[in-house]
Amino acid sequence: MVGPLFDEPDSFDRAGLAERLQSLASEGIYIGGSSWKYEGWLGQIYTRERYLSRGKFSRQRFEAECLREYAETFPTVCGDFAFYQFPADNFWRKLFQQTPERFRFAFKVPEQITCKVFPSHPRYGSEANKPNPAFLDSAALYEQFLRPLLPYREKTALLIFEFGTFNRTVFAGLSDFLDSLDPFLAALPPEFRYAVEIRNPDFLEKDYFACLRGHGVAHVYNAWSRMPELGWQISIPDSVTADFLVSRALLRRGRSYENAVSLFTPYREIKDPNPGAREAMRILIGRAKEDRRMLFLFVNNRLEGNSPLTILSLVEP
Repeated sequence: MVGPLFDEPDSFDRAGLAERLQSLASEGIYIGGSSWKYEGWLGQIYTRERYLSRGKFSRQRFEAECLREYAETFPTVCGDFAFYQFPADNFWRKLFQQTPERFRFAFKVPEQITCKVFPSHPRYGSEANKPNPAFLDSAALYEQFLRPLLPYREKTALLIFEFGTFNRTVFAGLSDFLDSLDPFLAALPPEFRYAVEIRNPDFLEKDYFACLRGHGVAHVYNAWSRMPELGWQISIPDSVTADFLVSRALLRRGRSYENAVSLFTPYREIKDPNPGAREAMRILIGRAKEDRRMLFLFVNNRLEGNSPLTILSLVEP
């Protein structure tokens, strides 16, 4: 049933997908995308006619309003945008107003908190290659990110700390990283759920999981270019560290972000099916049902080319 849909995006069963996802959400299993502003989803998730201005498609109108239509199908989304900024109060207010009460957001915590040394990249300007004085600063996190979110905590289901790959000059090993992470997690306020996503495969050890478990923080099972496959991560003993599960299916192992963007843009169709990742995600869904444990599962366009179709493949009867 999935195969023809890859070639015929206009036949996408949006109503059927919405019904299945809402049924799963009623069981505490929330499945959605990473961000939502993709014109490639027109004819699938989005209706072109809703974004016309003077008879022509308006990208500005689409980007400003498409979250409302996204929420008609999906019960959740991961706000990757938050990784790059501390949004202002008026931004949060407008964002949350666009979704129904049942909708749930996950947000990546800004990199100003999770980046130990700013990368060598033009967008960092004079800060590039310099140590970040706000790394794991719990006071800065609260004042600039958590406090503004408190009025919306019912809709804010999850906050994710994404850590880029640390080399040996930053942390000599896992124990050094945990020396910084453990007291930071201990200081987090209890109003939110938290999860940690790492990009160092060698950190997937007993002590790492024990640290997260001690604070009720989930490990993010992440499909990414230099991390072990999702199925391998899921099979790690004691990798469940909280009363909820989190997974982000981002990239095929071995593929760079830049290559995925080049290959898959504008994200209209599946171009590289990933059966292993799909099966791992189905296993997570099954375990969440069996254990009656909440699950937050986010699928990126850059995994296979079009996340709505990937998600449809996971929930088809």
